[in-house]
Amino acid sequence: MKKILFMQPSPWPARLDLIQSISGLLLALFMWFHMLFVSSILIGKDAFWIMARFFEGHFFFSKPYPIIVSILVTIIFTMIVIHAILALRKFPSTWQQYRNFSSHMVAMNHSDTTLWMVQVITGFAMFFLASVHLYEMMMEPELIDPYGSADLVWSGHTWPLLMALLICVEIHGSVGLYRLALKWGWPTFGDMDKTRQTLKRIMWSLIVVLLGLGFLALSTFMRIGKDHASNKGQLYTPSWENKHP
Repeated sequence: MKKILFMQPSPWPARLDLIQSISGLLLALFMWFHMLFVSSILIGKDAFWIMARFFEGHFFFSKPYPIIVSILVTIIFTMIVIHAILALRKFPSTWQQYRNFSSHMVAMNHSDTTLWMVQVITGFAMFFLASVHLYEMMMEPELIDPYGSADLVWSGHTWPLLMALLICVEIHGSVGLYRLALKWGWPTFGDMDKTRQTLKRIMWSLIVVLLGLGFLALSTFMRIGKDHASNKGQLYTPSWENKHP
């Protein structure tokens, strides 16, 4: 009798899926910390200046090293590229596939399927929007400053790009965390239906809070940039350095 040979399934699809999940989680956590950093401007210019110098190693090496920020941004951008390449494996690659998926999505009328499509759209837009923003940070990290950042936002006319990026990032990241929690089954809140409903409430709460905080920070930078437009290019001096004995 002939032996029937079975091909051993490749472990690589599962491995790539795991890498995609881990990279997405790390990027989402980074965006939370980034939001906290940017939102320090709401406390005051001094608070934002301290945060910016902290990431440059000012309080560890007695002087700032903007190259540290450039290295961190390069790492984040590399993670975004890896995550995007892995995610592209699941995107519709032809018009026929997209049409079939759209028909399937409309027929099912399932919110999670719609959320997946929202992730595709926001992820695609975010890749290009984030690339511009990260390039600016990578090339001129020394301008990350209450006045330097505000000048870029207002006088540099980047606020529309940052507004669009903010919307895409917070929606993409929050939806991604929701889908990640469902996929890996943690955390759980009773049965599957209750877990799904609770996770969705958390997801929408995150989107509202993060967008609200982001818009407040962006509007603050716009106001500072508008007031500082006549002195564009001049960086901020902390309040304690302006005090004379």
